[in-house]
Parts: sequence; C-alpha cells; structure tokens
Amino acid sequence: MARKRIVSGMRPTGKMHLGHLHGALNNWKSLQENYDCFYFIADWHALTSEYSNTSIIKESTYDIIIDWITIGLDPDLCTFFIQSHVMEHAELHLIFSMMTPLPWLERNPTYKEQLQELTQRDIYTYGFLGYPVLQAADILMYKANGVPVGEDQAPHVEMTREIARRFNHLYGEVFPAPDTLLAPTSKLLGLDRRKMSKSYNNAIFLSDAKEEVRQKVTRMITDPQRARRSDPGRPEVCNVFSFHEIYTSGEKVQQIDQDCRKAAIGCVECKNIMAENLNIALEPIREKRRELEANIDKVKDIMVRGDERARSIARETMEEVREVVKI
Repeated sequence: MARKRIVSGMRPTGKMHLGHLHGALNNWKSLQENYDCFYFIADWHALTSEYSNTSIIKESTYDIIIDWITIGLDPDLCTFFIQSHVMEHAELHLIFSMMTPLPWLERNPTYKEQLQELTQRDIYTYGFLGYPVLQAADILMYKANGVPVGEDQAPHVEMTREIARRFNHLYGEVFPAPDTLLAPTSKLLGLDRRKMSKSYNNAIFLSDAKEEVRQKVTRMITDPQRARRSDPGRPEVCNVFSFHEIYTSGEKVQQIDQDCRKAAIGCVECKNIMAENLNIALEPIREKRRELEANIDKVKDIMVRGDERARSIARETMEEVREVVKI
C-alpha cells in the first residue's frame, strides 16, 4: 500500500533556530518514516516580504537544506526541492487565482496578523494578499493528503481545502482536500521572552558556535519577579527553565526546580548549566554541518535529484489540470 503524501515548506529568510527545530523540524523528522514527504524551500513565498532584499533568499537556501539534514531529515526518505525550480507551481497558482474569491483572502486571519507584525515592511501587495493561493498550488500540485503546520498556518491549509473543493466543483475531481497535521507548538521563546525570531534579534541558531550560545544565554530574561539572588524563583514562568526541560536530564531538572524555588541556586549558575547542556545537544548538529559545508556539491546533488522528482510529478498534475480546464 502506497504511503500517504505530505507537503510542507520553509521560507529562506535566514538561518534556522531552535524555534524552527521544536516548532516544525522535529515533527517533520518524526513523519518521514511513515509518509512520502515533500519538503521545499519556498523562495517565491520569501519574495512576499523580502522583495526589496532578495540577497537573503539565495544566501539562506543551502544553509536551510544543510540544517534540515543536520537535524536528521533524510534525503533518501524525503524529497527536498526548491519552489522556483518547479515552474508548474506558478502556472497552477495563476489558474487558482482566477477562481479564488477575493473575500476569502481578505478575511484570512494570518494576513491581518502579519500586517500588524511586519510594520517595518511595505507588504500591502498583490503577492502578499495572494500568499495562500500560491501555498494551495504548492500543496495540491503533489495531491498531498496532509500538511504539517503550526497553528498560525492552519487557516491557510483550510483555504487550500476550499480551493481544492471549488476547483473540483468547477472542473471535476482532481485534487484531494488535505488534512491539517498540527505540529506541537514550540515551548521555547526567544531571549527576551517573545516568539523566537530573527527579526526580533532574540534567536539561538542551530549553527551558533559554543561561545555564541553561552553569550546569548547570559542575556536571557528569567523570572521577572526574581530581582535578587536571595529571592525565590518560579520555574514555571522562567524562560531558561523551559530550555532545561528539554536539554537537561530529568533528575537535574527536578533539582533545579526545587533549588530555584528556595533561592538555593542563582540565575547566573542556572544559565551556565543550561548553556552547557544546550551546547552538548547542538554539537552533533555542528559537526554534521562542518562535514556538509566541506562537501557542498553533495548538498547540491541532493537538491538536483529532489527538483527532478518534484518536476516529474508537477508535469503530470498540470497535464491533468490543463485537460479539465480545457486550455
């Protein structure tokens, strides 16, 4: 029996950080054994916000692929490809844009949230408004059965389902309506307790060197009510403790929890312990990155193979689409 297919992508707008790892990549890795996985670099999507700074897109593309491989995504189990290398995505997006009602896009909650969040950029553009239509083309091109996303992207998958149903109603049954596979929300916030993000300058990147990690951890905001070393702490509201729960062994976590509540351990010591354990966890990723950076042709070959497989499927889909649309 053929495995069900899933599709997901990431915009190449900078390095991968721990928020990506725990909010998406670990979930992708858990799915690769049981699904036919298509994971792509969404460089056209990146243009929706980075159209005036396109250099970041190319710079980030292979960095991200390397990060995917270093955390355990297997190119022998998954198809990695670059969105703009499969031109059929643009054609299907165009066809979908002709039949997608404008109110569907205008009421998209993610669109409204992004307009408020990205105030430093002019994103009142046709492309940004139509982002979910291109995303629908990305997903439906491969007739995906599911899409692993975080909660903030769930409305886009629902719109993809609506577009699939509308297309099928107008032209005949071509596309399945994919399921939303919600990824666990990352518990890890940025250094300042906001969402971890490159744009907030509060991220710990997978590629950070040991000393960079240590320096960033020293800047982390802890329990805001613990002003002095002698004040008892509240681990449940401390950002550093959230990292301990993932990167420090169980018994030690319990001890830190108890000591913090009794003020038997200070924030500086607590941060030092966490930074050491985080660095131990990141070292195999760094080592794998060094190997891949020294053999970048291997990475490029992986992408060439992935692009070819994606294109072969996309060509078949578009032949079917053109036939039913009668163009």
